[in-house]
Amino acid sequence: MIFPFGTTHIKNPFVLAPMAGCTDLPFRLLCREHGAALCYSEMIDCHGLVSQEQECLDLLLTNAAEQPVIMQLYGNDPFMMGEAAAILSEQPIAGIDINMGCPMEKIVQTGAGAALMKNPRLAEKIITSVCNTSTKPVTVKIRTGWNQHTITAPEISKIAEGAGAQAIAIHGRTWTDGFTGPIDHAVIVQTMKSVAIPVFANGDITSHEEGLALLRKIGCAGVMIGRAALGAPWIFSGGVNQQPSMAYRIKTLLRHLELAETHLVPEPSLSKIRNHAWKYFRGTTNGPAIRKQIDATTTYPELRDFIHTLAERVFQQ
Repeated sequence: MIFPFGTTHIKNPFVLAPMAGCTDLPFRLLCREHGAALCYSEMIDCHGLVSQEQECLDLLLTNAAEQPVIMQLYGNDPFMMGEAAAILSEQPIAGIDINMGCPMEKIVQTGAGAALMKNPRLAEKIITSVCNTSTKPVTVKIRTGWNQHTITAPEISKIAEGAGAQAIAIHGRTWTDGFTGPIDHAVIVQTMKSVAIPVFANGDITSHEEGLALLRKIGCAGVMIGRAALGAPWIFSGGVNQQPSMAYRIKTLLRHLELAETHLVPEPSLSKIRNHAWKYFRGTTNGPAIRKQIDATTTYPELRDFIHTLAERVFQQ
């Protein structure tokens, strides 16, 4: 399967979802190495980007090896979103995504993220502004709606298509669902039928095989994987054991540390890497004990040394 997206051709249907605090350059590169066809950045505050705040500028870090990459904007002001899209258009990226799915209370309270699912008129203004100022293709990431009484995904997807968006990614839950409860594949299918642009399905895909099964079941353009990829970038690789050995997990984590040390200067953030590191051991016998030791580290070098010591023990067995 080859999916055309602007001038980019995506050679497989597996995509890394945007996740705040997680999908930085090192992790995106790792997922690309494991088979992700396309990766999304962490969400970027439109106001902070326009104001050139360093925290937002740091999120623009990319390189040729990870292309294609899509960078995600969030905000509730159509003008500022357009201004931020113009700035992002100058970056060497494949596209710009509009965040209309984040359920975090601090984001929703501002009227951004998933709050836009209950405000189609404002959503239309934002999408139109971004499409008008962007020289890159635009995608929109949404949820099924605000709650079970306000299912707006098909309507907003039609609005997005009409405004110029080239693809939709839909998390199959409402804002009130958060990350719990079943995924509503019926709304995803309904959304697919309402537009001619590609629709990517997102939510609770926990293995490569599940992703393939969903593709066969509903015929979406692709599957977007988020939380299940944390500590398990091999989820994007067909034919790879989805419950790999401890040695394989540690080898992958060491590669993650290598990429982080190469691209994040002067050194990686302890809290961010620690949050990634323990997830590599989920579901293993020694996982809880390893997590406790990871959480006890107080500096990045201490964390790195612990992982290398663990690797020596495991590789010698």
